[in-house]
Amino acid sequence: MKRKIRLSASLREYLEGSLFIAPWFIGFIIFMAFPIGYSLFMSFQDVTITASSTTTKYVGLAHYQRILFEDGSILYNQLLPFLRQALFMIPIIVIFALMIAIILNQKFPGRGFFRAIFFLPVILATGEVVKEFLTQGEGDLGFMSKYNVSGLITANLSATWSGPLISLLDSFVLILWYSGVQILIFLGGRQTISNSAYEAARIDGAGPWETFWKITLPAMTPFILLNMIYTIIDLFTFPTNPILSKVRESEYGPYSALIWIYFIIISFFLAIIFYIFSQATKSQKASA
Repeated sequence: MKRKIRLSASLREYLEGSLFIAPWFIGFIIFMAFPIGYSLFMSFQDVTITASSTTTKYVGLAHYQRILFEDGSILYNQLLPFLRQALFMIPIIVIFALMIAIILNQKFPGRGFFRAIFFLPVILATGEVVKEFLTQGEGDLGFMSKYNVSGLITANLSATWSGPLISLLDSFVLILWYSGVQILIFLGGRQTISNSAYEAARIDGAGPWETFWKITLPAMTPFILLNMIYTIIDLFTFPTNPILSKVRESEYGPYSALIWIYFIIISFFLAIIFYIFSQATKSQKASA
């Protein structure tokens, strides 16, 4: 007599989930895990590439020491100004996406058309297209030159912060192009909030401002966190990112070290975001 092997429901779900994720996991191991590990290996090596072979010589932390303490022109003169600019870009993109998503969730004629308009740059605006626009000086705000905003910023802020802020305003419109995915995520998140919650708030006499702060914003907190993470990661490929031009150069050892330093900095950004939202979630649960 053949015995039937019965699997528990939890084990069956685990096996099914593992089967679905297996193609991604195999692809990650083949196409991503090895390059990531190899770049870490090269960051401790002097790499020499010839027509017939590639030779490496172990130098330890020499590349990291050179970037951090000896020749910090790439890190301090190029990367850190970009990161200061990112501190302005991230909240602007997320807040703009949240406002547009709330507007696009309303019922009005042509809503589908406007949704497509805001998402269209995600499809069309590649890094090279945006870079060409930036080169031509497009994407700035007209009132910048009319009212001498750049001069006011320079007069009232230090050069450390005025430069990144002026650079941000000079390409403000193009930066908003990077909000298409965030708008889509917020739009999906807004539709998860039940209309009955808003109807109950209106019956209690709450206005739009109160319902936004008491209902919409708390319910959108997980989606704000998701969009903050996405925006930070998306800045890896922003055209003004100085790391992109360096990784294409032939000094594999030093620039592999630079990439890992950049990875640590981005991880620090993400750790701060996770901490802020964990505290916000705890305060929401305490007040509930």
